[in-house]
Amino acid sequence: MTRTRTRLSRTTPTIHRTTPATARTRHRAGAGLLLAGTLLTGCGAQPGEIPLSEIRAESPTPTAEPAVAAPDVVGAAAATPAAPAVPAAPNGLIAGRVFLDQERRTSAIFTVTADGRTRQQLTRPPEQTRDDHPAWAPDGTTLAFDRTGGDSPGRIWITGTDGRDAQPLGSLCQAGAPDCLNETETTPAWSPDGKQLAFTRAWGDSDPTTEQIQYSDLYVIATDGTTAQRITFLTNDTPYSGTVTDPAWSPDGTQIVFSYRTSSTGQPANSRALYIVNADGTGLRRLTPWELRAGERANWSPDGSHLVFTTYPTDTDTAPGGGIYTVHPDGTAIEALTPGPSDIAYGVASYSPDGTTIAFAQTPAGGASELYTMHVDGSGVARLSDTPGREESRPDWGTAQPQG
Repeated sequence: MTRTRTRLSRTTPTIHRTTPATARTRHRAGAGLLLAGTLLTGCGAQPGEIPLSEIRAESPTPTAEPAVAAPDVVGAAAATPAAPAVPAAPNGLIAGRVFLDQERRTSAIFTVTADGRTRQQLTRPPEQTRDDHPAWAPDGTTLAFDRTGGDSPGRIWITGTDGRDAQPLGSLCQAGAPDCLNETETTPAWSPDGKQLAFTRAWGDSDPTTEQIQYSDLYVIATDGTTAQRITFLTNDTPYSGTVTDPAWSPDGTQIVFSYRTSSTGQPANSRALYIVNADGTGLRRLTPWELRAGERANWSPDGSHLVFTTYPTDTDTAPGGGIYTVHPDGTAIEALTPGPSDIAYGVASYSPDGTTIAFAQTPAGGASELYTMHVDGSGVARLSDTPGREESRPDWGTAQPQG
């Protein structure tokens, strides 16, 4: 099926934060860390304060500046410089999440070959526990994921390609620490050199009406668990204002894109957008306009020239009408890869390691979520899975090769 591509010309606002991220150190992997009250210090950044008519990119791509389009008007896309040639990585296994029960209370991590013929369940979570957000290490030898529910408040786990010997990375918190109330650590993402994981840390009181957590921000930790550093301060001065989640590193390791979902007290309320930040915590800016409602994990093309992401028309992630889009890292040239409006609900999308194909989740009206692939221009859609009632989603395409 051929897809019609729609372009939006958009640049994004700059959000300045002057307070540097605060480093934290642990004595050994898996050991707890008492995070002092200084962890919550810093200058908060209030998103969405700049009107669309005044949006400018902080660090535009070094090309001729395109004509400025009026706000909310479809315009010409910015030119993209030629990406440096890099050897294509081999396409390996696609990891994903699969529900093991009709009530969607238990989920596991699985892998599937790119032709859909061979699949394997990797993790064996206890009942009413969700293993979710799989992320391949760059070398394809290791897979990170998070485990929530049951006896786990939300922790990052690491396993090999066969699913054996899965181990938790270890929490930043010690029991009873003042800023560790309801603390969770989820949505891991590997740095390109395989030495760090970016992740979401949430903590504090939970609003009894909205169930919104008090604080939520982006952190980076060494994969041996020895150091942790806070990267963003979006909720620092505005508790209960939103949730930071789903980071993804740029191929050169200099930037991290992530999703920010505002609460009923956020600005704007009950919305979502992608943000991008330098790996050292500087240069925070919004990447997509609020009205597009981009969310969950974005994924970088292997050459770093594009990001693929999914939009959600309502506050319900399973509602139809969204789509899969691409955007340049400077916020320009937003393009739709899927047709709209549609009665289909789309999920997370992921580039293949060689950059020629995109895996994504799709839920037809009245149906279950399954995995599909398409060419990077949105054409050539092919169904990858056919597992009625199993709800396969959240693909992450890695380089790991099938065993045997």
